[in-house]
Amino acid sequence: MLHSSFYDNMNTEPDESPQQGNLIPSGGASDNRAGGPLTDFVQQLEDYAPTIPDSVTAFYLNRAGFEASDPRITRLVSIAAQKFVSDIANEALQHCKMKSSSGQTKSKGKDKRLTLTMDDLTPALAEYGINVKKPAYFV
Repeated sequence: MLHSSFYDNMNTEPDESPQQGNLIPSGGASDNRAGGPLTDFVQQLEDYAPTIPDSVTAFYLNRAGFEASDPRITRLVSIAAQKFVSDIANEALQHCKMKSSSGQTKSKGKDKRLTLTMDDLTPALAEYGINVKKPAYFV
């Protein structure tokens, strides 16, 4: 949920400063196109094949009660899910690297292989508001 301060801090006019890296071009022939950067984004969206297949995303969207008539919506959700999973995996990797660097003083170099464990994944998921509990272990 977005807070009201998010909308208060939004600038409704394009920033003219070149260091901000505006996506919307100011002036020139590209302003005459309908949609401009949005049209380019939609074209790139159609050409990109996300890691999560559209059929899998469509299945879970339908299961959640959302019916997307436009396949570009499904593709956009697939890309957002891919980014979400990628960010979590990257955070878990950082946790693993920090843990292994503090535990070892001597490094073996390139032969060191990292393993994704729940000990690394749990704090990474907690940063995104997902709480993971280990199941009870019965002997």
